[in-house]
Amino acid sequence: MIIAVPKETGKLEKRVALIPETAKQLVDKNFDVWIEKDAGHASNFLDSAYEEAGAKVIADRDKLFSEADLLLSILTPPEEDLQKLKKDSVLVCFLWALQNEELVEKLQSLGVTSLGMDAIPRISRAQNMDALSSMSSIAGYKAALIGANELDRYLPMMMTAAGTIAPAKVLVLGAGVAGLQAIATAKRLGAKVEAFDIRPEVKEQVESLGGTFVEVPDVGEDTETDSGYAKELSEDKQERQRQVIHEHAQKSNIVITTALIPGRPAPLLITKEMVRDMQPGSVVVDIAAEQGGNCELTEPGESVLKHEVKIIGPLDLPSRLAYHASKLYSKNMLALLNLLIDEEGELNFDFEDEIILKTTITHHGEIISPMLKESES
Repeated sequence: MIIAVPKETGKLEKRVALIPETAKQLVDKNFDVWIEKDAGHASNFLDSAYEEAGAKVIADRDKLFSEADLLLSILTPPEEDLQKLKKDSVLVCFLWALQNEELVEKLQSLGVTSLGMDAIPRISRAQNMDALSSMSSIAGYKAALIGANELDRYLPMMMTAAGTIAPAKVLVLGAGVAGLQAIATAKRLGAKVEAFDIRPEVKEQVESLGGTFVEVPDVGEDTETDSGYAKELSEDKQERQRQVIHEHAQKSNIVITTALIPGRPAPLLITKEMVRDMQPGSVVVDIAAEQGGNCELTEPGESVLKHEVKIIGPLDLPSRLAYHASKLYSKNMLALLNLLIDEEGELNFDFEDEIILKTTITHHGEIISPMLKESES
């Protein structure tokens, strides 16, 4: 079986789907591992390291796609590359199938089996495959550093001969993996950290990291999906939460927003009125920019100044730590392959297994994903 890894073509993408260490583990299992020339260069994994691991470096991209049995990538490859995949080959990458109906139809028509790294269920048995969590942790960490770098003041309390400087105040909206990492990082930098989430059950996690949990009274109990994500609230409850967020944003120097709803645009948490009432020089770092943003004034991919508040909408946070992001993603990928490949070295699509069932999007021209089937009904 040929396992192939292409060079990512996304404008800001620096990660690679397999690093030499994990490539070697696959080579040791007697798989042919092909790596496109310079695929790991941007994340400091050189072609020579792959060759030392026993992988074959391929300069011909067309050949890599047309002969691959199993293609591993981070972002979905461009359509012109997908067209080269042979029937019954397998593609594993971030697919975001709910938002990409045309892509799913294309994969069906090509007869390509596809698995979405974004669709791996959040259950304990799948934790070592959970690339979303791996990448979200990096995003939360980097978002806190960006906020600290852009703020024109200290984060920690400073005792100086000229007087005592109070610690900066950081508000984190969303206490999922990214939010918790942002809380932990801002706290380590010495800031006073508050965090808001519609799920009251995360309060203990926030407080364990040294943050103060911001509560919204009377939101209700049913605020989390079976997959562990926050549910979208009714308009009345959204308005109630905005009032509380408004009050705390006014007092904050940095606001980090991380709230996402799978398959939907990012929920609006920071309105332009809130931005207008924030302190001059404050910073908003909107991790949800790729899905439209949690801040009404976010411009995805840009850093803008509105009402004397700097609003940053980064689109490439995991790629800014490309070395470790690639390492974590590669280990997530290897864990999934260890489940998918049987003892004889063959791909085994056992749809009795919850992980394989929910992660597989298309197979033999059919839609397999329960998530997609639900959305169609």
